[in-house]
Amino acid sequence: MAPPPGRVLLAVDRYDPDRWARIIGAGREVVRERTWPEDPSIRYAVAWSQRPGSLSGLPNLKAIFSVGAGVDHLLADPALPDVPIVRVVDPDLTRYMVEYVCWRVLDHQRQGRLYRAQQAQRVWHEPPQPLARDVHVGIMGLGHLGRAAARGLLSLGFRVNGWSRRAQAIDGVACFHGREGLPAFLSATDVLVVLLPYTPDTHGIVDHGLLARLRRDGPLGGAVLVNAGRGRLQKDADILRALDDGTLKEASLDVFEREPLPADSPLWSHPRVFVTPHAAAPSDPNQLAPVMLAQMAAHDRGEPLVNLVDRVAGY
Repeated sequence: MAPPPGRVLLAVDRYDPDRWARIIGAGREVVRERTWPEDPSIRYAVAWSQRPGSLSGLPNLKAIFSVGAGVDHLLADPALPDVPIVRVVDPDLTRYMVEYVCWRVLDHQRQGRLYRAQQAQRVWHEPPQPLARDVHVGIMGLGHLGRAAARGLLSLGFRVNGWSRRAQAIDGVACFHGREGLPAFLSATDVLVVLLPYTPDTHGIVDHGLLARLRRDGPLGGAVLVNAGRGRLQKDADILRALDDGTLKEASLDVFEREPLPADSPLWSHPRVFVTPHAAAPSDPNQLAPVMLAQMAAHDRGEPLVNLVDRVAGY
């Protein structure tokens, strides 16, 4: 008789842990709180914003699964065990992100903010509408989500630029890479979409200096920022400064330096900022937990894990 599958340590503090426990528990026994320091029965961990050190001291731990697409919350733990880390790559998660990016880009292109203001004032006026083919959308970060977003935008007729650390080739996308390629990428971009992973190299990369390089004389009448990546990629104060001094026309922000966004943040009430609560691509356990359980079962059979994180690169 085969031995029972190892247990799963659930270290999820931000998302609804009860839902995760219920769904993962349908396939494996779930441990919410370790009853003794070195629990040999735990084979896998599912984590998001876990307490530092909470994953250490597990002698038979085989892998850690990240609930979200980012893994900086894991890599920031100085006591993180030296086991494989698996990123979430799921069709539904990808579709959510593509929908969010296309929604926000379309809203900026089709003058959504202006129409909402006109409705509040009962104004009947049709402003000029730029064509999608005349708007250049630049995507910073050409990983799985960035490439999918680029394809979605291309299907709508937008001109798409892409920037990444290393050289990439994507049909229909003008690709730039490295620090040397960043100025040309920014100067050719009307709407900047940020989908970078968070690493020490990308910390605070979206600052006033970067935003000032965006094209401001394009068909939208100014530069636009959409950040659906990680909050610590941006400097909130620099975004506010850029909006107030005309460097930016508008911004759609799903992530922030501090989350939840503090109630006294000026971003909440800024007339040219659209705020969503880190909801661009929600991590739904109904979709993601079965994918994780399938990987665990396959790994127990001796099959390799997929979508592994490169700890040196940070993603």
